[in-house]
Amino acid sequence: MKIHKKILNKNVLAFTIAVSLFSSCGNKKEESGKDDIVETVDTVKTSVLNVGGELFSVPSPIQTALLIQKSGITYDKSTLHASNKVNTFNSDFSKSLNLGIYGADLGYVSLYNQTQDALGYLASVKQLADKLGISAAFDASTMERIKNNVTNKDSMMVLVGIAYRGSDAYLKNNQRTGISSLILTGGWIESMHFSVTAYKAKPTDGVRFRIAEQKQALGSLIKILSVSTEAEVTALTAQLTELAKIYDGIQFKYNFVEPVTDTTKKITYINSTTDVIVSDEQIALITDKIQQIRNKIINPSQS
Repeated sequence: MKIHKKILNKNVLAFTIAVSLFSSCGNKKEESGKDDIVETVDTVKTSVLNVGGELFSVPSPIQTALLIQKSGITYDKSTLHASNKVNTFNSDFSKSLNLGIYGADLGYVSLYNQTQDALGYLASVKQLADKLGISAAFDASTMERIKNNVTNKDSMMVLVGIAYRGSDAYLKNNQRTGISSLILTGGWIESMHFSVTAYKAKPTDGVRFRIAEQKQALGSLIKILSVSTEAEVTALTAQLTELAKIYDGIQFKYNFVEPVTDTTKKITYINSTTDVIVSDEQIALITDKIQQIRNKIINPSQS
């Protein structure tokens, strides 16, 4: 059994619904026609979802990708969903989940500044949006700006966030919340896939904590999906519920420590921590279950 300690105020960042990769920040136009967009803390700020009057918080894939990159793990394209499989998804259920996965992959490749791969995933996202009949959700001018800034990592992350927040608003306004929920779920599953794959390659306390702390987010997803009576969604919810049973054994302990204020700098430092108790066996079981769920999504014909 391992105990990992995490500073509480570092446990932030959440998913903006739809693919929900990033939050936006200010921008300005340069004479070159490209956007000079500076990444700020807003790019990874916390966002809360309101579904059916209930508030949910689900971490963003970019949060996980940033952690993996900072852990010293190099770019690995084999970790990602193949971008050329768009035509293998026939149902709206499958298209929506895979749109979420492709959105997370687009965030991952953009973070590692993989220009050609980013173009491939951008095309996959657009194709699936068209197939779902939600292409109007993606503002044409924003998509053009994404293409023009594909070599600028920071601009890419911000612009993709703008595009998906716009798609969220469109889906809500057009009563397509079922699709939004599945896109959200697909992005979360891919984020978990990033985590468990990275942990296998290079076990670090940071990634271990990231895997363990998804207990609450998983519960939120199950609640969001449980409102659907569609057979495919019900089956997915059952799979996620099985995953939640593994998470039941993970324990969290909050340790309050008095905050310290630097009056000169006018900054208050939060020193409280959270201990997470998770075993190697639990991590292994979570890994296996995530891969099972993801494989069914990206290979629907084999299900």
